[in-house]
Amino acid sequence: MKENFRNIKSNQIRDVLRYANKFKDATVVIYLDDEVIDSPLFLSHMQDIALIHQVGLKVVIVPGARKRIDQILSVSNISCHYQNGIRITDQEAMPLIKMAAFDISNIVMTSLAAHQITATIGNWVRARSKGVLDGIDYGTAGEIDKLQTEAIINTLDNGFVPIFPCIGWNSQGKPYNISSVSLAKQIAINLKADKLFFLTKNGIINKSHFTIPKEISFSECDDIPAMNIEELELFLKVNKDADKKMLSLLTAAGEACKNGVTRSHILNGSYDGVLPCEIFSDLGSGTMIYSQNYGGLRYMKSEDIPAVLSLMRPFIERKILLPRNTESLSQNLQDYIVYEIDGGIRACAALHIYPDSQAEIAGVAVDESFSNLGIGPKMIQFLLDRAKSKLLNSVFVLTTQTSDWFEKLGFVPDTIDSLPQERKSKWSPERGSKVFRLSIKS
Repeated sequence: MKENFRNIKSNQIRDVLRYANKFKDATVVIYLDDEVIDSPLFLSHMQDIALIHQVGLKVVIVPGARKRIDQILSVSNISCHYQNGIRITDQEAMPLIKMAAFDISNIVMTSLAAHQITATIGNWVRARSKGVLDGIDYGTAGEIDKLQTEAIINTLDNGFVPIFPCIGWNSQGKPYNISSVSLAKQIAINLKADKLFFLTKNGIINKSHFTIPKEISFSECDDIPAMNIEELELFLKVNKDADKKMLSLLTAAGEACKNGVTRSHILNGSYDGVLPCEIFSDLGSGTMIYSQNYGGLRYMKSEDIPAVLSLMRPFIERKILLPRNTESLSQNLQDYIVYEIDGGIRACAALHIYPDSQAEIAGVAVDESFSNLGIGPKMIQFLLDRAKSKLLNSVFVLTTQTSDWFEKLGFVPDTIDSLPQERKSKWSPERGSKVFRLSIKS
């Protein structure tokens, strides 16, 4: 048990080091929902943002101010209403909207200053009036017209953290109230950000609140850890009547990824430490939207062998797998596949082919932290397709503890005598492995 704990701990440290190197000098845009800013965890989140900045990431912050603006307008007896999620007010409300937006930005800046991080609130946003749509006058609501991208980049390169209030100005200096979510998305697109975070209260995408299509994998906690663009579009299609706020964040996340942002993340601001956990680990703690280069199957390379042996070790110790070493993996290198996530090997399996049109699936191991993501069945199907392409008749497995799993995949019990002679000679009655077989003959 202690050895297993050490293995888990060392792997976690390796993940942190790998990601720290991967994202050094990366640009991240963070949308802070104002409910998170009002929460008891706000200062903890700001400490995490300061640490992220200190380890070399370039940070941009876009704080939401809807709640604060509504409060100030209410106290001042100025009416407002919402149309399609957009606040509509008369021009008399604009000075108060600006005051509330900059007040929230100052709270964020002051929190960073407590960690010796220099931030600056700038007017980098050119805006235009939203105008009249379908007969509705949107008043002080504005749209993003242009961002001063070069000035933002210079600010980041000089080591500052830019903070964007939800205000933009037209060429004559007239202010407009703009959407913080749209602003965060557009900044991330313009900067070609590596990551866009939406940190919001109760930002959870799981089975309890949404319909999850069967094509999308979820964790043991019923959360969706990641979706590619195609999966996101399917998810949005079947959840049209779900939480509008979360759907708008997911839509913005997807649009960002379609326009050059590497990855977008929906994070639950009610959890402490979600930001560093999402950045410095494979699964993270929220839902990631991505377009490419996150994870997938590929053939094993010689440089993967140390990671594969480390992955197999706990399964060997529990006698689920037979012992392997560097030599045996090198000799059978062409038989193995791995599942890689962000440069980390999280699963492996092999297909050993015998002369009599039989093949054995062996060495199947999936990191337990990723066991509910459907990686195992994907590997088995990949190997079955490979066996079919070689016109084999059947595939077998030898197992002591995973028979139920293989039966679920369609394998049926068979006898030891059915094995190829080469494999039968290696079978040990002391280990007592059982044979399960799947016919693949066309």
